[in-house]
Amino acid sequence: MNQSERIPLKVLLAVIATGIMSFCGVIVETSMNISFPTLMKEFNVTTSTVQWMTTIYLLVVAVIVPLSSFLKKNVPTKTLFIAANLFFILGVLIDALAPFFSVLLIGRVIQGLGTGIALPLMFNIILENVPQHKIGLMMGIGTLITAVAPAIGPTFGGLVVSSLGWRYIFVILLPILIISFFLGIKNIQQKSQIQHYKFDLVSLLLLVFTFGGLIYGFSNMAQINLLAIMAFIVGICGLIGFIQRSDKIAQPIVNLKILHNPHFRSHVLSFFIFQILSLGFAFILPNYIQLVNGDSATVAGLAVFPAGVIGAILAPLGGKILDDLGPRLPILLGTICADISLLLFTIFSLKLSNTLIIFVYILYMFGMGMAFGNIMTNGLKYLSGQDQADGNAIFNTLQQFAGATGTSIVSAIIAQSQNNTALSSKIATAIGTQHAFIVLLILGLINFLIMLRALPRTDHSK
Repeated sequence: MNQSERIPLKVLLAVIATGIMSFCGVIVETSMNISFPTLMKEFNVTTSTVQWMTTIYLLVVAVIVPLSSFLKKNVPTKTLFIAANLFFILGVLIDALAPFFSVLLIGRVIQGLGTGIALPLMFNIILENVPQHKIGLMMGIGTLITAVAPAIGPTFGGLVVSSLGWRYIFVILLPILIISFFLGIKNIQQKSQIQHYKFDLVSLLLLVFTFGGLIYGFSNMAQINLLAIMAFIVGICGLIGFIQRSDKIAQPIVNLKILHNPHFRSHVLSFFIFQILSLGFAFILPNYIQLVNGDSATVAGLAVFPAGVIGAILAPLGGKILDDLGPRLPILLGTICADISLLLFTIFSLKLSNTLIIFVYILYMFGMGMAFGNIMTNGLKYLSGQDQADGNAIFNTLQQFAGATGTSIVSAIIAQSQNNTALSSKIATAIGTQHAFIVLLILGLINFLIMLRALPRTDHSK
């Protein structure tokens, strides 16, 4: 292999530095869910209040990620990295020492700022610096960080909370983030030329209304009320306003015109559905193991862990297959495996042993590893180089929004079944789980049809 074909060491280390931050962001989000009962007791707060630990974090990330294209064009990459890392370290320190629940929320907001900058930064570094024939492999490595962490998070959270206490979730991340900081400072290089676009404050406010309304609405789907309905209306009005505003101004925060490209649009929709499925799984399986099978949070975390490892290994391998053989094989194979897994879960959902959950979930994560990162990689190939930062912003924004959507949809379906007082909690949860899997299976089949149509036998994206 000649020198020009190799990925420079500095680029690899820069990707690792930003990847560590993204990984920490997703890990802390998923692992904190395990600690909710502990936090409720320690800070004397209700279930709806403790949920703000996740909701407010997702809201901040969802608002910041769309700004990534604007930030990339106007701010040096290393400056963005330093800001993201320092935000994250500050947020982690505040949460590790938080004396009150309100202080805990402030720490989560600051962490959201860091994660919101870091997530797209990693992919932008890959797109700018990695040779074209290695893009699939590196995007696979980048994707495994954000896609597999939800499977590892509950295991990490369960073990730390039960052995050391919830504050150590943050304490353990501190030295990892410090390593990331020094790696990034030494290895991140500026590739693109800095421009000076005017920032549109109106667009930012409309984004806040959009994601504030929609995320709050989805988070309260289980007990739908007037406030949740109003939140949905505010979110939808904000989204319409943002689309119209972006169409009118010369330099929008995100160039939404790229969604007119039908191939790119299909990949974005598939990516969004896949993330809804994955976050749906992340909610359903640990709850089923605890509420139906009667096992502990630690057992629930350990049961989903092997699938997370499989997904981690498969993401770069799937990217390598894309580099060598094109996108059709890994994406369609991965989507089919995911759908077979959903079908099996739907059929056996009233009587799922932990062993069956482990093996069927491994099949899903095999499919996820093969397809998920490649959908993003291949979708971006349909865009010009100057539009890829906007495409990256759209993919990462929808990934965050799908997190709130997927969890909320399945939790609302299961909660509806649990409200049936004629049934025991165990049976009601199993029935609700079956209904949730039916919905996810329908989404999975739609996803397969979208990709089957979007991936011609002869790929013209290259």
